[in-house]
Amino acid sequence: MLEKFGVFKKIGGKEMKKFITFLLVLVLSLSLVACGNKDVDTGVKDGTEVEDTGEDIADIKETITVQVEEDWLPHYEKAAERVKEVYPEANIEFITMASFDHLDVLDATDVTNADVADVFAIPADRIYGLSQNEALAAMDAKTMAENVGGFSDYDEGLGGNFKIEEDYLAFPMNIETLIIFANKANAEAHDIDLSKTIEFTELDAEDMLIPAFDAWFGVSMTNSADIELLGKTEIIGNSDSGELFTDLASEFDELPSEKQELFEALFNYWKAHDDAKTSLWDEDAAWGYMDTAFSSGGDASLRLEGPWSTGNLSSLANDGEDLEILPITSVTINGKPMAHWKSGWGLAVNSRNEDNEEKMLLAQKFIEEVVNTEYAVDLFKATGKILENVPASEYEASDLSDTDKSVISAVIASYEDAPARPLFLEWGSVWDTWKNSILSWPNTKPTTVEDAYKEIKASFDSMMENF
Repeated sequence: MLEKFGVFKKIGGKEMKKFITFLLVLVLSLSLVACGNKDVDTGVKDGTEVEDTGEDIADIKETITVQVEEDWLPHYEKAAERVKEVYPEANIEFITMASFDHLDVLDATDVTNADVADVFAIPADRIYGLSQNEALAAMDAKTMAENVGGFSDYDEGLGGNFKIEEDYLAFPMNIETLIIFANKANAEAHDIDLSKTIEFTELDAEDMLIPAFDAWFGVSMTNSADIELLGKTEIIGNSDSGELFTDLASEFDELPSEKQELFEALFNYWKAHDDAKTSLWDEDAAWGYMDTAFSSGGDASLRLEGPWSTGNLSSLANDGEDLEILPITSVTINGKPMAHWKSGWGLAVNSRNEDNEEKMLLAQKFIEEVVNTEYAVDLFKATGKILENVPASEYEASDLSDTDKSVISAVIASYEDAPARPLFLEWGSVWDTWKNSILSWPNTKPTTVEDAYKEIKASFDSMMENF
C-alpha cells in the first residue's frame, strides 16, 4: 500500500530502516493504547468531572483548603492523615471558620477568594442559591457513594436533594430533623404516659411546647395533615422548573376536613396560651418561657426540638436524670403522626477546581474520609453529625452515652418517616409569611378558627402575588 503511493521510492538505505522502525513503534503504541482503553478509565468526564475516584491517579501533588469548625478539627485532621497515607505528596490545609461565617464570605466575594475554601460544609437549603451562583463543582457522587457504602437508595435520600438537573453538587454529611424531648418527672406529675402514642389535642396546652410561629417548627404540625405551604408542580430532576402553588390560597371551607382539623388544633393551642397569658406567641420571649416551663417541676412535659438542643434540655431536666428522647412520630395530631423534614448538611467542592482533575480527586477523597462509616461514632463525637448511611444499631453498640444513643435513634426514626425538605429558592418566602400571619393572632384576637385562618390566607395570597 505504501509502495503504491511512492513512499518507499523516496526513501533509501538507512532512511528506510529508520522509517520501518518508526512504523513498528507507532503500531505498537497504538495497539497498547487501544488495549489499555478497555481496562483503564481516564477519570475524566466531559473534561471536568472525575468519573472514577479510585486509583486512576497514582499520586497527587496538589494542595486543597478545607473549611472546618473548631470542634470538628480533630476529626478532619485524622481524615486528612488517612488520605495522605494514599497520596503522601498531597497537601490538605484547614481554614478554621464557622460554616455560616464561611458562607457569608463566599456570598460577599466569589469562588476565587483565597479565604473561600476548596471544600466546605453547606446546609441543604443553600444548594439552589449556590448552584445559581455557579459556586459548586459537579462531583462524581455516585462513585463516592459506592466507595463510602451503606446507602440503600442514594437518590431517594439526602444525596438526591443535592442533585440539580444532572449534577451532584454536594455529598451527604449528616441528616437533620426534629425530635421530641420529654421531662419524665413533669410527665408523671401530669399523668402523661410516655410509653404510648400521645395525642396532641388531648393534652393541656402547656403540656407540650411548640413555637408554632416559626415555620421550622410549624411544619411539623402542617406536615401531619399534608398541608403544602408552598410547592412546585412538574419539578424534573430537582430543576428549578415548575409552577408554584399553596394549599393556603384556598378558602377555609374548601380545605379537606383533615386540613381544617389541623388549623382548629393550632387555633385552640394559641387560644389556650393567649387565655393563660403565656409568652409562647411572643417571638422574643417564647424561648425563655419554654426553658422555664420544661425545667423539672415546670408545667411542660414535652418539647419539640432539634438534636443540637440536647445539652441545654438535659440541664433543664435535672441534669439529664429526667430526660427522655422520643421520635417525632410519638405524638399525633388528630390521629396523624407529626413529621418534620428530611434535611441535613452536605460537603461541597469549590467550582474553581472543576478543571483540575487532581484537586477534584483529592477533594472527593477527603470528603469520603470525613464521612467514612468506619469512623461514624468519631464523627458524631466531634461534630454531633449523624450519618444517613449508618444504622442506629452501630451507634447503639458504641461507647456513646445513653443520651447520645437515644438522640441518634430518635433522629434516624424521625428522618425515615419525614417528607423531603423543599429546597427551591422561592420557599424562602414562606418563613416570614407564615410567621407574620401566626403572630398576628395576639393582635387581631380571632374568635373562631375561620377568622384565624383568614389571617393566614391573606398572608399567603400576598406572597403568591409576588411570584
